[in-house]
Parts: sequence; C-alpha cells; structure tokens
Amino acid sequence: MSKHILIVGGGYVGFYTALGLRKLIRTGEASVTVVDPRGYMTYQPFLAEAAGGAVEPRHVVAPLAPALPGARVLTGHVTRVDHAARTAEFQPVQGPARTLTYDILVMAAGSVTRLLPIPGLAEHAVGFKTVGEAVHLRNRVLAQLAAAVSTDDELVRRRALTFVVVGGGFSGVEALAEMQGLADEAVRHHAGVEPADLSWTLVEAGERILPELDAALGRWTAGALRARGVDVRVGVRLVSAEGGVAELSDGTRLDAGTLVWAAGGRPNPLAAAAGLPVDRIGRIVATEHLTVAGVPDAFAAGDGAAVPDLTRPGEFTAPNAQHAVRQAKLLARNVVAHVRGRRLRAYRHAYLGSVAGLGHHQGVAQVYRLRLTGFLGWLAHRAYHLAWVPTFGNKARVLTDWTLSAIFRRETVPLQAIEHADADFRAAAALDLPRAA
Repeated sequence: MSKHILIVGGGYVGFYTALGLRKLIRTGEASVTVVDPRGYMTYQPFLAEAAGGAVEPRHVVAPLAPALPGARVLTGHVTRVDHAARTAEFQPVQGPARTLTYDILVMAAGSVTRLLPIPGLAEHAVGFKTVGEAVHLRNRVLAQLAAAVSTDDELVRRRALTFVVVGGGFSGVEALAEMQGLADEAVRHHAGVEPADLSWTLVEAGERILPELDAALGRWTAGALRARGVDVRVGVRLVSAEGGVAELSDGTRLDAGTLVWAAGGRPNPLAAAAGLPVDRIGRIVATEHLTVAGVPDAFAAGDGAAVPDLTRPGEFTAPNAQHAVRQAKLLARNVVAHVRGRRLRAYRHAYLGSVAGLGHHQGVAQVYRLRLTGFLGWLAHRAYHLAWVPTFGNKARVLTDWTLSAIFRRETVPLQAIEHADADFRAAAALDLPRAA
C-alpha cells in the first residue's frame, strides 16, 4: 500500500529530503506532502549579500512547488502533530484549518530567532533570518542615509547614522560587513555625509567573534573590521534597547537608528508541542540514522534535531547548512529504505570547515587545515556557496548578479515603500472621503 510522507518545513532539510524522495521513490510507492509557511526555500548564506545589494533577493530563494514536481506543496503552518494518530493540524495562509493524515513524519521545521528578555528588544530591533528581513535592512540603511542628509537636527542625524549589530557569529558579522559596504557606496550620492560619519558597532557576548572558525581567523576578522572603522566589542552584552537606545553591559549607550539582532536561533517549539522527545534546549532527540529516538515512522534532522556526531563521540552535529544538506540527502534514502523494509544507514560527516564574506572583496575561509583571508578568502566564500545554491536557475541568476555588480556600481534606490505598499492608497482614500461625504 502506498505510504504518505509528510515533511514539516521547507528549509534545507525539507527541500533536499523532498528532492531526494522524488528521485528515489517508485511510482505508486509513496506520496509526499511538504508544508512550509512561506512556500520557498531560502539560501541563508546569501542573505547578507541580499541586504548589501550584491544579489537580488529573489535569487536567494527557491520556490518549492516548481522545484519539487510531483510533491504536494502546502503553504501555511502545522500547528499541532498527533503522531499516535498520524495526524497534523494545518492552518493554510487563507481559509479554515484542516487535518492532514500521514504514515511517515519528517520533522524539518528548523529553528526560529532566539530572543532574550531584554527591555525594548522586540520593539526596536530587527532580526536577520529571513529574506524579508534582509530586504528591510537594505531599505533601512538607505533610508537612514537619506534621513541624515535631510535634517538640520544634529541628534536626528547622529541617530540615523548609528548602526549596531548584536551577535558576532556568521550572520551578524556578514550582515554588518555587507550593510557597511552598501552604505559606503550610497554616501557617494549624498553630499555632506562621509563614510567616517557613520558609526558601526558589533557586539558579541562571547570572548571572540566567529567562534566556529579557528581563533586566528576570528582575530584577523576583528582586525579587518576595526580597520574599516567598526567598533568590535567582545565579552559585552546588550542589556536594554528601550527607546531605541542600545545600552551595553560595559555602560556604553548608543542611540541606534538601526539595531540588528543576530544572536542565534532556537529550535522550533513545534517539536515539543508535538509530544516528540526533545533535549533540554528543545531539539528533537534523533538517532544516528536520523530517526526520532523511540518513535516509529518519524524522522528528524537539521537545526531542530540533536543528531549524534559519530566523528566526535558524545557531541552533536552543528546547526549549519553543511550538515543539514548532507543529512537531508541521507534522510531521503533512509525514508525509502524504511518504506521498503531495508536497513537504514548512519549519518557520518567530518566537518569540512566554514567560509565567511566580509564585503569589500574580503573574506575568511577554513577548509580542514587550509586558512585563507582577504581576497582569497572572499573568492573561496563565493565559490563554495555558489556550488551549494539550489537549482541551476538560481546559480545562473546569482552569478549574473555578481557579474553585473563587478561592472556597475550597486543600485542604491531605497524601496521601503514596498513594505507598506497600501500606505499611499490609504492616505489618498483619507483625503477623498471628506470630499465624497
């Protein structure tokens, strides 16, 4: 009898698992349903370049339906899972909720932004996890520059030109670097503002930035950012953001016109709500075969799963794209083996290293024992991530974006109006209503 496979989440794990199942399952053997809130997979490493304007935002996402022919793609949220009954409550983007039935569950809901109980954080900061947030930050940087040159109030000007990024991991460092690159380009068109007038601060609670890389590369990155005028503060926490003022644990107060929260994520809470076994931080307890421990017909991988790292006994695989993509490919094979009653394979992958882009044709790369910095690190960053961009069409579009940005200067038109596209229409309606009355 044909099995119905439900994949919750369309990120790295959900996308590549569905892609693998499409190639492996036989006609009539199984059907696949993918549920995702957005309906597309985001290639996270290029969010910074989308924010900086080097890559068109639409080119860092892959729509699920065209990329997964044969699979049923539903856009909306799974709000509850009853695995004992093999049912999931689904809330579509429009219309009433309904119940989905399944035979095999793949939990690939990933992670969500991790917020801390910091006063004013939710009201005044923006995250950096989605393409929408990347677009917002690009518009924000350009709008703040325009505001600075359009005012005579020195306090307003100083606030508009103050940018604070909290989180010294890959997301925070790359976001700040690309935003600064965009701003340095945009100030060329604004008389009265120089790059030195802008204030950039990177805040990291740990003892160094880019802790995933070799300590020497982290120090090199900090030095490169400081040489570009970035105030890199390590061992410092954000304690308040009330009124838009970033107050740090060392007593510094920064009236930040732009505050970016890039301090990591936490597992999607759906797993715990579904009654699946989770660890102390909310990750699904998985086996080396990517099955949910002690639960039949259930699989999990990626950021939201605690997968044993067989290359480092006693530890778990890191929550990054490198593991997520490889886990997804094995997960697809194991799901098919499960359907056919065959033996499952264990996940084993030694960490290759990481790369980070710092804008301004600078980057860092660590591949096994090889360390690259500066221009070579930047080339390694682009080459590595281009190879992993999903679909040939997306690769071609990203490569075209890079080629055009090498020939022409970045486009610096702020399009913040698209974030509130109905504002002008509502304003016009408000003007016309009294006349009509």
